[in-house]
Amino acid sequence: MPSSPLFRRRRSVMADAPDAPAAPPPRRLPTWLVPLARVVATLALMAFVLSGIEWQKLLTVLGACDWRWWAAGMAVAMSAQGVAAIRWAALARPIGFPYPVGFFLWRFFEGQFFNLCLPSSIGGDVVKAYRLADSTAGRLLAGCTVLADRLTGLTALAVLAGTALLAHRYGFGPSQALATGAGLMAAAAAVIWVMVGMLNRLLDAIPEPHPARHFISRLLPYQERPALMTQALGWSLLVQMGGAVAVALMARALGVTQPLSVWFAVVPLVALAMVVPISIAGVGIREEGLEFLLKPDVLPEQAVAIGLLWFLATILTGVVGGVLFLLDRKPVHDAR
Repeated sequence: MPSSPLFRRRRSVMADAPDAPAAPPPRRLPTWLVPLARVVATLALMAFVLSGIEWQKLLTVLGACDWRWWAAGMAVAMSAQGVAAIRWAALARPIGFPYPVGFFLWRFFEGQFFNLCLPSSIGGDVVKAYRLADSTAGRLLAGCTVLADRLTGLTALAVLAGTALLAHRYGFGPSQALATGAGLMAAAAAVIWVMVGMLNRLLDAIPEPHPARHFISRLLPYQERPALMTQALGWSLLVQMGGAVAVALMARALGVTQPLSVWFAVVPLVALAMVVPISIAGVGIREEGLEFLLKPDVLPEQAVAIGLLWFLATILTGVVGGVLFLLDRKPVHDAR
């Protein structure tokens, strides 16, 4: 049946009408806004921390610092970073990065430098993955090793803090505290084993020609050798205990002599809070966390001074990584 003239005229008008304008793309935030926000947050946090203390007392506490104790703490902190590099090597070697431990140690300290100077707290992790491999696929796999390294580190941090808090809450003796820590460690290892054990199911769910199959298959050594994750958790516990001992020695430099069990609880909790990407390098969060968790046994000025000495150690560790980065900027294939 032929269409009416009215319908043909309407269709012609619709055909001749210009297309509706495309929706404008969503506006993105300027790239400089996030770093600026973190700078502002850092300054605001430090202003808040310093507003609650007496400057003269703070200067007096810092002036009485015994730098020999601080140097001992710095040595322990650097040693703990070395153990962390060994942990990373243990996780990276089985899946295709057969470099010597010294290579991982070098790259790990480089990551500490970029953690310090980049606006994001994961900047160092990105740089470590980039420096570990020389291709896009390799860097994705390297990113998995960094993620596994970070996961085991945070898990050990939570285990140490949980053990110390439970021991303090219920008045556990040394043997009870060790048993509690062992139980929490076993539970954490079991959770990680279950997660790693799901790799085969994930691989079966991906179609055969998909490129992700090859990528995930490279991670199967974690499933075939579950002891790798257990070893990494053990290394991580040593790292976190070393960090707590380092801060305890720095506090001793200021005349603060709390039991080591206190530092095993306080330092992991503060470190966990510093993971939240609010301020640059945890500035303000570190000092306020120490002040809050150590009162009333430690004066606010002493707690802030401990935080400043801790931050100084972080800066020097980052400087070491920056020097190493400047000394060796060769491509990865030249550094094997």
